[in-house]
Amino acid sequence: MEIHGLNGAGGTQPIYPRMAAYTVESGSSVGVNAPRDHVEISSLGQMLDGIHRLPDIRHERVEAVRRQIAEGIYETPEKLEIALDRLLDEMSGF
Repeated sequence: MEIHGLNGAGGTQPIYPRMAAYTVESGSSVGVNAPRDHVEISSLGQMLDGIHRLPDIRHERVEAVRRQIAEGIYETPEKLEIALDRLLDEMSGF
């Protein structure tokens, strides 16, 4: 084995050669084998995006509901029926 100084025999070279740049002229179409960008978003990323799309919290409404719960007047048979119907609809995929 021979060592030829710090830069070796040919000097520094990239490990991977650069890909040739290509352009598409107007009116031309890109071929089937042309490189394409591809993005995959994780389920966590999708969930966080969904959270960011939720409407803002209505603090006055939250306080009103808390007050009703504390007074024991929030839960009514009608509200429980609506909640049960919504839960069943969600579980069945509607």
